[in-house]
Amino acid sequence: MHIVLNNPALYVVAYPSVGAIEVIDKRRARGGLLAGDTALRFRRELESAMSQGDDSSEFDLCLDGYDALLTQPAIYQ
Repeated sequence: MHIVLNNPALYVVAYPSVGAIEVIDKRRARGGLLAGDTALRFRRELESAMSQGDDSSEFDLCLDGYDALLTQPAIYQ
């Protein structure tokens, strides 16, 4: 397990041993587990957004294409 990103809008954890990425959209309190080609594509798009700086609009654009996959409620305790 490797924490890729933890900011006020997004929490991303990579699981390299299984080729998956867990994504939690903190603003919407939803998340999902992406695997395979989807996980690779998300990782590339996230790295591109991160290279643009901490502008939350870049993260919004990155998440827009994955909104339908982030369906699991994120419960904070």
